[in-house]
Amino acid sequence: MEIKENTVPRAARPVQTTVLTPSAPGTTVYSNSKASIDASNTSEGYIAVKYTGSVGKIKLQITRSGGTTYTYNLKGSSYEYFPLTGGNGTYSINVYENVYDSQYALALAQNVEVSLRGAFLPYLYPSQYVNFNANSTAVAQGAALANGASTDLDVVQSVYNYVVTNISYDYNKAATVKSGYLPSPDSTLSSKTGICFDYAALMATMLRTQNIPTRLEVGYVTGGTYHAWISVYLTEQGWVNGIIYFDGQSWKLMDPTFASNANSSPEIMSFIENTANYQRVYVY
Repeated sequence: MEIKENTVPRAARPVQTTVLTPSAPGTTVYSNSKASIDASNTSEGYIAVKYTGSVGKIKLQITRSGGTTYTYNLKGSSYEYFPLTGGNGTYSINVYENVYDSQYALALAQNVEVSLRGAFLPYLYPSQYVNFNANSTAVAQGAALANGASTDLDVVQSVYNYVVTNISYDYNKAATVKSGYLPSPDSTLSSKTGICFDYAALMATMLRTQNIPTRLEVGYVTGGTYHAWISVYLTEQGWVNGIIYFDGQSWKLMDPTFASNANSSPEIMSFIENTANYQRVYVY
C-alpha cells in the first residue's frame, strides 16, 4: 500500500524511541483491606490498581463523569495500569469482587479528579491492553522500522506495511478466544499470527514508542462483528480518527487486520475506506 504525503520532503526525523514506564509511587493512595488505588500519576494519564483480598475473580470499572464505563479484569496482587482516556474530569474507580455466579460486590470505590499534564499521554504509555516495556521485542522492531523515516507518517506507513505483510490472521484463535483476552505484542511478533486485538496492540506498541500517540479502538463493524483497530495523531493533521492512508485526495481508514486478512484486496480496501462501517465504543 502506498501512502502519499502532500508536504515538502524533509530530512530524516531524529531518533525518537521512548518507552514510558508507569509506576505506583504511593504519593496518593486510596485503599482498604481488599484493594488499593494509586492515583499518584493521574496527571500522566493513568492509574494503578491492585487487589489484595482473597476472592479469585475481580473486576475494575473506570468511568469518567458523563462518559463510558470501562470494565477490566484484575489479574493479581501487583499493581496494574489503566489509561484515563476520557481526558480531564472526575473519574469513579470501583473494584468489585465476585460473590456468586455473575454477581459482584463492591470492594473499594473512589472518585479521582484528573488534570492531564498532556492530552496525548494516555496514548503513549503502556497499559493492560497495550502492554510493553523497554525490553519488548516489539519496541525494538518498531525502532528498526522507524529508522531513516523522514516523517511520522513514514513511520506509520512502515509499521503498517510490516504488520499486514508479516502477521497472518488466526482463525482458530478468533473462534475460541475467551472473554477477557489480553493481547501480547511480543507473542504476536514471535508467532506471526493473531486476531484483531493482537494486530492493533502490536501496531500501537510500535507507534507509541516512536512518540506517535496511538489509540487502540474497539467497537463494531457493519454486520455486528466486534473488532479492534487504531487511530494515530499526526502533528500536521491532528487526530486521524481511524483513517490513516492518504491517496492524494482523501484519507482512508487503516485497519491492519482486514487488510492483512484479505491481502489488501480492492473489495476489502473499499470496506475499510468507508468510515460508516465502523462504530467505536471504547478507546484504550
